[in-house]
Amino acid sequence: MATHSAEVDAWFESYSNPQRELVMAVRDAVLDADDRVSEVIKWQAPTFVYRGNIASFYPKSTKHVSLMFHRGASLPDPDGLLEGEGDVSRVAKFLDADDLERKRGSLQGLIRAWIAAQDA
Repeated sequence: MATHSAEVDAWFESYSNPQRELVMAVRDAVLDADDRVSEVIKWQAPTFVYRGNIASFYPKSTKHVSLMFHRGASLPDPDGLLEGEGDVSRVAKFLDADDLERKRGSLQGLIRAWIAAQDA
């Protein structure tokens, strides 16, 4: 079960966005991937951390949920969840609750891959 930080809970109290519920569902999916993942507010957005920054939400996205993996280009992505061509970051997009459920395993796999790389 996801462990929420009080800081991020407070951020969500004032977060007004049509994708709010989906952002919160993605949050839980990320936190449920591994108990060692925690969350903080950085760059005015919820950010997931474990021995460095894993990913941050783009809180102004209103048509879908965007989760930017700070060093996503270095993560194995066998299911092709991540989008982008940059040298460092990549973005995962979620359109609705069904889309999140389809992508949950891939999302959690990316989180676990980050943890494994940090622990290596």
